[in-house]
Amino acid sequence: MAKECLKIATCQFAVSGSINRNAEQIRSFMKRARKGKAHIVHFSECALSGYAPVDFESFDRYDWRHLRAETQKIMRLASELSLWVVLGSSHPLTWPNKPHNSLYLINPKGKIADRYDKRFCMPCDLQYYTPGNHFVIFTINKVRCALLICYDLRFPELYRELKKAGVDCIFQSFYNARQKGRTIHIDIMRQTMQCRAATNYFWVSMTNSSAYYQSYPSCFIQPDGIIVAQLRQHRPGIMFDTVDLSKEFYDASGPFRDQAMSGILTSNPKIIRDERSKITTRL
Repeated sequence: MAKECLKIATCQFAVSGSINRNAEQIRSFMKRARKGKAHIVHFSECALSGYAPVDFESFDRYDWRHLRAETQKIMRLASELSLWVVLGSSHPLTWPNKPHNSLYLINPKGKIADRYDKRFCMPCDLQYYTPGNHFVIFTINKVRCALLICYDLRFPELYRELKKAGVDCIFQSFYNARQKGRTIHIDIMRQTMQCRAATNYFWVSMTNSSAYYQSYPSCFIQPDGIIVAQLRQHRPGIMFDTVDLSKEFYDASGPFRDQAMSGILTSNPKIIRDERSKITTRL
């Protein structure tokens, strides 16, 4: 595979409140990712820890020691498989501060290379989690990558900053599952992610918990905004997709994107000295 290609294994399963059950699924998918010759495997938001208060009532009696032990097992397996891992979990802070909703970036040596903490938590999330305040950007096979989580999707400013930083690929983990039924998320979330990809020319691995009712299945989006692969709704699964920087895609805003990001919000930065242009209330 070319040096500017990154093979991604995007996974989904029914995340639950059982750390053991989640960990077993994660390790199984890691082994499948290695067999599929992926460079990196991507899991959903809170994939290991479970998501408060959906999978458990609160963190009051949460078994942090057990979560740490299972995380370390996953790290050891990453080393054995020589595999990058994007692992959704929860990260404890010093009491009385609430934990972070995080993505651990585990490298092929089994070490935590970095940790992304969800920057934008919904108002209901703030009862259980502390928002983060930094980006995580890393490079594999010359592909510059970044991590984001769920509700971050609603803030295009994040993506513009990542574009300025030269990012090629976004790993975004979601937990839009265990809903009471069909919600607005099925009509807007992946569509918004397609918009973020197309307006910034990003590749996107977008993974979600598959627990019923799953608002939308995990998918892979190319830089023109097209969903090129997806998993089955409400079913566990893994898919393999490749970021190939040598490929070119339709990029409608490309000619003026840098100009717009610099604050020039027009195709022509020169002021036209024409009265018929200046006067806007006459035919």
